[in-house]
Amino acid sequence: MRISWNWLKSLIDADLAPQTAADVLTSTGLEVESVEPLEPVKGMLAGVVVGHVLKREQHPDADRLSVCSVDLGTGSLLTIVCGAANVAEGQKVLVATVGSTLHMADGNSITIKKSKIRGVESNGMICAEDELGLGQSHDGIIVLDAKAVAGTPAAEHMQLTSDHVLEIGLTPNRADAMSHVGVARDLLAALNVRNGSKTKVLWPVVDAFAQDDEARLVPVEVSDPLACPRYAGVVLTNVKVGPSPAWLQERLKSIGLKPINNVVDITNYVQHELGQPLHAFDADRLTGGRILVRRAAEGELFVTLDGKERKLAATDLVIADAERPVCIAGVFGGAESGVSESTTSVFLESACFDAPTVRRTARRHGLNTDASFRFERGVDPEKTVYALKRAALLLKEVAGAHISSAIVDIHPAPRSWCKVLLSFAQVDSLIGTSLPKEEVLGVLSALDCRIVRSDAIGVEVEVPPYRVDVTRPADLVEEIVRIIGFDRVTIPARLMMPAVQVPEVTLDGFQRQLALHVSARGFREVMTPSLVNGAQVLKSGIAREDALVRLRNPLSAELDVLRPTMLFGLLQSAAHNAARQQRDLRFFEKGRVYSIVNGKTVEKDRTALLVTGRRWPERWRTDDRKVEVMDVKEEVELLLERFRIDAVHFEQVEQAPFGPVIEVRSKDGVIGVVGAAPTGLLKAFDLSQPAYYAELYDEGWVAGLRKRRITYSEVPKFPAVRRDLSLLLDKAVSFAQLEKLALQSERKLLRAVDLFDVYEGDKLPAGKKSYAISFILQDTERTLTDEQVEKAMGRIRQAFEKEAGAELRS
Repeated sequence: MRISWNWLKSLIDADLAPQTAADVLTSTGLEVESVEPLEPVKGMLAGVVVGHVLKREQHPDADRLSVCSVDLGTGSLLTIVCGAANVAEGQKVLVATVGSTLHMADGNSITIKKSKIRGVESNGMICAEDELGLGQSHDGIIVLDAKAVAGTPAAEHMQLTSDHVLEIGLTPNRADAMSHVGVARDLLAALNVRNGSKTKVLWPVVDAFAQDDEARLVPVEVSDPLACPRYAGVVLTNVKVGPSPAWLQERLKSIGLKPINNVVDITNYVQHELGQPLHAFDADRLTGGRILVRRAAEGELFVTLDGKERKLAATDLVIADAERPVCIAGVFGGAESGVSESTTSVFLESACFDAPTVRRTARRHGLNTDASFRFERGVDPEKTVYALKRAALLLKEVAGAHISSAIVDIHPAPRSWCKVLLSFAQVDSLIGTSLPKEEVLGVLSALDCRIVRSDAIGVEVEVPPYRVDVTRPADLVEEIVRIIGFDRVTIPARLMMPAVQVPEVTLDGFQRQLALHVSARGFREVMTPSLVNGAQVLKSGIAREDALVRLRNPLSAELDVLRPTMLFGLLQSAAHNAARQQRDLRFFEKGRVYSIVNGKTVEKDRTALLVTGRRWPERWRTDDRKVEVMDVKEEVELLLERFRIDAVHFEQVEQAPFGPVIEVRSKDGVIGVVGAAPTGLLKAFDLSQPAYYAELYDEGWVAGLRKRRITYSEVPKFPAVRRDLSLLLDKAVSFAQLEKLALQSERKLLRAVDLFDVYEGDKLPAGKKSYAISFILQDTERTLTDEQVEKAMGRIRQAFEKEAGAELRS
């Protein structure tokens, strides 16, 4: 949320610097993420002053240059060489003095220096419009009014005002702070409590509100008071729609809003000033001249301001005239009732709508407006009429409007202030330090809470309706500590902590160690949303509809399902980087996947790896090989070795829609899968290069770690022997099968089996491939003899020939 410092200053009577105010707000929980200067002209024309040209002479060595004597109000004259054709004696001009920096209209900047131009010394520059960044014209210098005073800073003469914008990271519970008044309220509460001052928010005065005539009345009826607890409106006539005055446009631009016209701009202005959304209807376009707040008919069609026709649901609340809806209540206006240049009569609406109703409607229609943002979180029902009066008075000022009706205010059941009983012992216990009773009462009063009664034990307070998030004693304690400042909570000299026994292996510990390992292997961690596109999931075939966990009210139609796999986020990150010329990528992510099993939602922890691009960074000593699925399998093998998880094997299976994948299997089942991202998914994410992934089932790895037993074995004293076999095999035979056969046929001496060469080509029979495999044999008690080695290798060869149909190549 953007807050204009100049706007905020107009609501507080305190002498503060923007950064100081930002620090105070951050300490209260309204985190100011940045404080950025906002200048109507870059540099604010620093070093540029009004000058008076007292004398102009022709340059002795240039026909198009003039030598001017200029008074800058310092008591002495400066000589300035000027090339403008329109410079003349007696003019008041803008002069950039030596040392000043000009930010020109073309984006370039220049620093003014003392220089000689064709032999004549020049001590500044008389400026044109584009040279000061004030416009594009370079036809000549700017000539000011004769009343301009020499020496006056240019920014002061042109009434340029700089501002600062505070970017606040607002948490969802702080509906009360979604306006300049709300921020001012928090800022002054903290300052008053911490500094002992008694400054109040300077609320805009609306005492001048009065009905001008009785030219028009728009009757209002609310058929669903639960969905619309309060509805107020007033009719304005003689409205002259046009551009807003400069001050109003500057205020809106400072917070990132584009001025539209004076009527719409005033509704936006009041919304961001007070936090109360307003809506202006063209009263002449209301059929029957009446307003009805009702539920929509199922399937009723409505064209919104963006020109889209939307089908309404029976749960949607609408503002309607005698025939049709004219606005989706609290969300978006209609195309047929909005204010236009021809509008002369306006019905101005200020209401309080039910937050869940607005939230459901906005999500279903995929709309997120400034109004819905506030109504979804809850607005102050006590400011409904006040905001209406404020807007009406401003429209009288900027649009010449007449207030032509009394205010219609339908408020059948005013919301009562929430009563909370708070004990002082509870305050001290939750905060961790003792606060005087008087200070607690002072903070509560500064937060606009009414003190109903208090005694030595506690206090009963009434919380104002605009604090929809404060309903419990713990909420009040949180309010107290953020206003006094978290730095008031002292750290004790000794921290007493109970001894807590934790399992040897935890999920968190495993994930932390895994992250450290893969980071050292060159992987970068990414964090992506757990929400994905449901239509994309179904199209990919990764999950069925009945297994997807869908959101009831998604923020976006493209983020409506909780991810069934980690692959989507990794591919999105890879595509984002590849589109920015970063194509050699190694990513990992920790998170959860979600599915529905037997009617229940199941969450499972996963860690996923993804590689794409070249296997090695581009170097003159390395080849240009692209990554393959076996590179990811190798990373998984290294992880198994790192965590010393034994009795794990790899098995290739078919898995739709991925095709052949490699399952990582332990005694307890599958603990991971390795494969290639399907071509269809790569296209969906606009990734033009192959990508390979591994998804590890964290709970399976943790179970394996908990079963692991650390053992010691003496370093072998006797040498190992290596033997190699070159085998001709059917293509369907995998290395995993051969490894398993070898270890089963020679259990005593065989220590390791490794595949070091694969060949497939036209020199082999059809359907065949060649494997070159190494075998490490070792006896821990004696040196192996040739006879022992040959017997062991014979058993291995025999198993290969019998079980795998292998042929020994010469």
